[in-house]
Amino acid sequence: MSGDQQTYLEPTQESGRALFMRGIAGPVVMLNLIRLRETADYSASPELAPPAPITGAEAFDRYIAHTMPYLKESGGELLLLGRGGAFFIGPTDERWDIAMVVRQSSIQSFIAFASHAEYLKVLGHRTAAIEDSRLLPLEETTTR
Repeated sequence: MSGDQQTYLEPTQESGRALFMRGIAGPVVMLNLIRLRETADYSASPELAPPAPITGAEAFDRYIAHTMPYLKESGGELLLLGRGGAFFIGPTDERWDIAMVVRQSSIQSFIAFASHAEYLKVLGHRTAAIEDSRLLPLEETTTR
């Protein structure tokens, strides 16, 4: 991997505050870059662990399957779920296994989704699956 060895799995209070301070009115598109674990790590959510070890990809599939109803209920939609690979432009030593693009109708609907009690019950599949991630909120614009 590149020189930055820190991993990012959850937002911070500062990043949450900064997102609200952007004052995005209307839809927000979330660009997710995800690096998966070879073997899922359910140590933080043993109640969700399957009887036998599974891959990070399998755990992420479980996360997506359980998450979709809550995403749709909150006004969100999955626009793209794609398998990653080598960068065409970018560092040769950096790997992202999945790119995911989600559109939410608003920041408020995104927060409603991310704090939904039933969604939070299955969040452990995401934690078990992911080694590292990036989440970039994008505001749709017509200007360049």
